[in-house]
Amino acid sequence: MMFEGSWVALITPFDSEGRIDEDAFRALIRRQIKAGTTGLVPCGSTGEAATLSHEEYRRAIEITLEESRGDVPVMAGIGTNATWKAVELAREAESLGADALLVLAPYYNKPTQEGLYQHFRMVAHETRLPIMLYNIPGRTAVNAAPATIARVARDCPNVAAVKDAAGSLDQTSETLALCGPRFAVMSGDDSLTIPMMSVGARGVVSVVANVAPKETRALVDAFKKGDARKAAALHLKLFPLVKALFVETNPIPVKAALGLMGLCRPEPRLPLTPLSDAARPALKKALKDFGLI
Repeated sequence: MMFEGSWVALITPFDSEGRIDEDAFRALIRRQIKAGTTGLVPCGSTGEAATLSHEEYRRAIEITLEESRGDVPVMAGIGTNATWKAVELAREAESLGADALLVLAPYYNKPTQEGLYQHFRMVAHETRLPIMLYNIPGRTAVNAAPATIARVARDCPNVAAVKDAAGSLDQTSETLALCGPRFAVMSGDDSLTIPMMSVGARGVVSVVANVAPKETRALVDAFKKGDARKAAALHLKLFPLVKALFVETNPIPVKAALGLMGLCRPEPRLPLTPLSDAARPALKKALKDFGLI
């Protein structure tokens, strides 16, 4: 699998009873496919995977696979702080038909670099699927160092990429230098997609693509084709929207945005709460300025 382009970190919509809103979820996925999104990522942090029951986790992946119909790759999120559970989830996602796995660095435990290596290695050895590591120290409280990522990639042939949300171009550059051309780095921060691609990243796993999938794909495509002027213009157009979508903890604002667009209910699941009244005007302005409402 080629990890490149614009992948969307899908939200998980809930209905008025707090259950997965399957109709809204299917419509959101179809919207992504129609817009040309490269790949679909259910059950990540944007999808509130940490609050889904096991049955909901399975169902979210099943729905994504049903709607993708094999035309768009599906990368299932594997986010847990227990290695044995990550292995079980990886096996389950593979059995359901997922095309790849996004394996999160364990949160809360704060493992050492050796612990991170052993965690990723064990998951990789228990599946045949290609794996993208997910490094987001702001949520996990641990940073997977470039040397650790390179060690995992060297010892596990199916570990082919990292979603880099560490927020450091120095770290991105070091990861690319250590891992070599076989290994793909994908931006995990929408505001850093062009800077990261300028040093060798191949695309983005995006939050803003939930609301602006065509423009996110167009930005990545323009940069890949060498049209830096067009890519920069799209970046500057998207930037106010990106900032508005992170005015509170993700995915609170993006769900509120999709609610304002009439695409799903805006409520996240506790302990996340709906967007505050103080943050709502800025989000509405960004959506209006972009032409989404």
